[in-house]
Amino acid sequence: MPTIAVIAGDGIGPEVVDEGLRVLRHIGETDGIEFEIVTYPFGAEHYLKTGESMPHSVIGEFKQMSAVLLGAIGDPRIEVGLLERAIIGGIRWGELDLYINLRPIKLYAENLTPLKDKTPDDIDMVIVRENTEGLYIGLGGTFKKGTPDEIAIQEMVVTRKGVERAVRYAFDLTRKRAKAKKLTLIDKSNALQTQDIWTRCVEEVGAEYTDIERDHAYIDAACMWMIKNPEWFDVAVTGNMMGDIITDLGAAIQGGMGLAASGNIHPGQVSMFEPIHGSAPKHAGKGVICPLATISAVQMMLEELGYENAAQRIDMAMAKALTSGKIQSLSTTSGMKTHEYTDAVMEYL
Repeated sequence: MPTIAVIAGDGIGPEVVDEGLRVLRHIGETDGIEFEIVTYPFGAEHYLKTGESMPHSVIGEFKQMSAVLLGAIGDPRIEVGLLERAIIGGIRWGELDLYINLRPIKLYAENLTPLKDKTPDDIDMVIVRENTEGLYIGLGGTFKKGTPDEIAIQEMVVTRKGVERAVRYAFDLTRKRAKAKKLTLIDKSNALQTQDIWTRCVEEVGAEYTDIERDHAYIDAACMWMIKNPEWFDVAVTGNMMGDIITDLGAAIQGGMGLAASGNIHPGQVSMFEPIHGSAPKHAGKGVICPLATISAVQMMLEELGYENAAQRIDMAMAKALTSGKIQSLSTTSGMKTHEYTDAVMEYL
């Protein structure tokens, strides 16, 4: 029996998670899969009541489960980053070692992209982001803070192990894709010495994947090309910070944050899935937020758990719902209610 840990979190998190679980339960009913849902209270309200962010012991519980579904973390009443580091960072960077951040960038309907004359055939890529190293691990600090001589240092840590396992995952993923089998390395090797590990690793590992075309783009050029020629990209692999930036650009060209989902993956072990739009507290409780990113996260979770047929059906249902005319906009001003987005997907599912 698959056991799913659910952290609905803050702001709009509980609303979108409810819709994602509607789809998951439907899949369970139609496919004869009994999902066990274990909910956790972690987030702003829990922290304000108890002073507890997320105890380390919970990671041990997650290890016994099939996957984690996260809604959103963040609340303006609490120091920026405090809960995000404790909960999201604790899940990603700790003992679960979720070293792959997987971000599909897929255009379902032509009217959703801000790019002129681009169609779903042009925008269908996946970014493989190394998820546990780089600038985000927190090494560094400040000196003489608040004075004219203040210094701030943030260290970028890149290891061969961290790079190679991300690169191998990206090559394997490229081999499974239906497109032209091309892997693009996105880095800044013309300015950062740490990037040499990426260059050499892709070259050396790539020698084992002779069926896959290799390409390279500096991060600034990749941002330009993603806008101008998104059809050039199939699978791209990149470091933590650069991946964080370029995947949000990807979200914009696929239709916005309302569609963007993320998998934080340790292949073969428990992984975590989430929408990437944040908690949006100003929209909380209004029932107007688009839950499709969370439904997409559920689709990614099912695929990782081996329920590929169910995942494909969700993907196809989302495509049909978004091209049917039933969903005109993903904006909170569209007039659609949160549950109506899910209703449209469920009709085709």
